[in-house]
Parts: sequence; structure tokens; C-alpha cells
Amino acid sequence: MQTTPSSTVQSTANVFPNSPSDATNEPRQSAFTGYQIIRRNGAVVSFEPSKIAVALMKAFLAVHGTQGAASASVRETVDGLTENVVRALMRSRPGGGTFHIEDVQDQVELGLMRGGHHEIARAYVLYRERRSQERAQQKAAAPAVDQPLLTVIDRGQRVPLDLARLEGLIEAACEGLGADVKAAPILAETHRNLYDGVALDEVYKAAILAARTRIEHDPGYTHATARLLMHTIRREILGEEVTHGEMATRYAEYFPTYIKKGVQVELLDEKMQQFDLARLGAALKHERDLDFDYLGLQTLYDRYFLHTEGQRIEMPQAFFMRVAMGLSLNEIDREARAIEFYEVLSSFDFMSSTPTLFNAGTRRSQLSSCYLTTVPDDLDGIYEAIKENALLSKFAGGLGNDWTPVRALGS
Repeated sequence: MQTTPSSTVQSTANVFPNSPSDATNEPRQSAFTGYQIIRRNGAVVSFEPSKIAVALMKAFLAVHGTQGAASASVRETVDGLTENVVRALMRSRPGGGTFHIEDVQDQVELGLMRGGHHEIARAYVLYRERRSQERAQQKAAAPAVDQPLLTVIDRGQRVPLDLARLEGLIEAACEGLGADVKAAPILAETHRNLYDGVALDEVYKAAILAARTRIEHDPGYTHATARLLMHTIRREILGEEVTHGEMATRYAEYFPTYIKKGVQVELLDEKMQQFDLARLGAALKHERDLDFDYLGLQTLYDRYFLHTEGQRIEMPQAFFMRVAMGLSLNEIDREARAIEFYEVLSSFDFMSSTPTLFNAGTRRSQLSSCYLTTVPDDLDGIYEAIKENALLSKFAGGLGNDWTPVRALGS
């Protein structure tokens, strides 16, 4: 099996005990300091790719016997499989996070099957099933004990996890999306990825991730995931737990404050304060927050919503109204035109181009998607055109240069 080591997972190579390169593994392990493993008993331990390699080697030894340990090809294969497993895990959480031990073992199974090692994969699956039955028997024979109550860190305070609130949040996210979109699997997967002392923000991220993994089972989960993300956005911007229903009144209260904050931190044009903000805030339709699918809302959150000092200050309907206001700055009846623009944008009947969504209403109101220029047939003109391209590229927008006038000397 041919493998091409990647720099992102190079610490998985040569991670076996007594390997000559063991001395170099410790500094490489720093690449995984942001990752942890949740064990079956709820304990959280550091993520060590070397343990994946050991488990894979044991699986090969169980099938091929002890002579496999001395085989260079087996060791190379195990290194490659470990690398692939670690890469797959890191792709699911590029910014760091926790993996449940079962998720890691699932990836090991997939890696073995995709690598064509079906006999090893079968033995590994049977081993996992046997161990699962043994744990179930031990649990049944043990005296019943109350499960310890999980605690979470919320704004620096350690408090019990409110499971009823979490369950209600997930059920509300699935409401009205059809019989195939169920809260139970999302809740179960979320709970499986929690541990004592986890930050409350991480609890909500775990719920979003759990819902996102269900999208491939039923497309309806994309809206459930978007609703869970919307809850996180409200919490980040408003600083408290606010339900979707409460946004019917909170949007109008929040909107003038948001505009003033945007002007204060020099993100928004000062002319935005000249609008009738109360009228525009009252025109915001909170129910349209439910129209997003997950990818659309996540893209807006990552790339388009205004933020200051790493914190978003703009919610979806305020975002659409900000764009509408920026397009209406020079209108006579600005409020009426802004509301008209808002209606078509927020209903997805029409969507402005990226530069307009980025810049409308800001102190840098560059709204054009494309610039067409003609390059003159002289050295000064050519380099001036390059300079203009660089300046135009600062604030988004495509470039098109007409080089027709430029001809070879003497042509």
C-alpha cells in the first residue's frame, strides 16, 4: 500500500514503541495539543496518534501472527493507515476539539476497509463487538449507580448542565421538518461528546456537529443544523439565551443598538444613523431566520457578518437590512426603499453580489462586482493599469483588462 506522508499528520509516522525515531515524536505531538479523546467512562485524555498505530498493529498481529511485527511492509502499511485515520479525524474538527473513542474506532474500521484490508477489518469489527458485549455484561452484573451530573463552564462559573434545556433546544430545531428529522439521535450524539467541565459554548457546538452529521441521512437535518447555529449566533451577539419566538420583539430592540455600535467601531457609514431605525427595526421579520439551510447560514457567519474584536455584531435579518440601507442612502424616501430592498433580499427572491453584501452601508461602499479597463500602448500606461488593478482588488470585485491597444513595436 503506497502512502504519501503529509506535513499535517507527519507525527503519525514511525510512532511505534522502540522505533528509532521515537525521540523526534514528542515535539511533533504539539500539532495535536488542541485535540482530546473522551473515553467510555467520560474521562478526557490527550489525543495520541501512536495509540491508533498500536491498535492497528495489534489487529494485524491477530490475523497474521507475530511475524507480521517484523515485516517492514506491515509497519509501513500501519503507518499509512494511521496517517489516514488522523487526517480524517482532523478534517472533522479543523480547529481542534474532542473525539469520542467510538468515533476513532469507527475511522479505524473505515480506514481498513478503504485500504482493502478486509480480513483485518472483519477481525477488528468482531473484536469490537466482543468487547462491547463484555462491557454490557459487566454493566448488567454491577450494582446500579446514579450517573454523575455533568457540569459545564458558563462565563467562568461551573454550573450543572441543564439537560432539559438542551433537549428542548434540539427538539425545537427539529420541529416541523418532517417525521424523519428526529431530535433523539442528535441529543444522543451530543451527550456522547460531552465531558465534565466542558465549556457551555462547546456543548452547543457539539449539538451543531451532531446535527450536521445527520444531513447525509436526511436533507431535512440541514435546517435543524441551521436553527442550532442560529441559537449560537443569538447567544454570541445578544449575550444571553434567546429563543426564536422571543426574537419577534428582540430584533426591533437590537437593531438601533447594532447600527450605533457599527458606527462607533467605524465599521458602518455615519449616514446609517440618519435613517428611522425604529421603523426599519420593526420591519425585520424574525421568522425568515428559519429559511436558511446550514451551509448558507454558516457561510454568512464565517464571511459576511460584521464583527469587531473577534465577535459578531450582526444577525441575519440585520445583515439584510444593512445591505438594503446601503443601497438606499441616496434615495428620497430612504426608509421605504430600504424596506423594499430588504423584502427581496431576506426572502431570497434576489441576492446581491458578494462586494455589495460585504460593503453596502459600511465606510467602504464599493459595490461593484467587476471593473473593465483599457490598457494603453505605452510603458507608463501599462504599469499605471497594474497599479489600478491592485487598488481595485483591495475591496473585492473582479477585474477585466482590455489589452487591444497594446501592440508590438513596429507592428
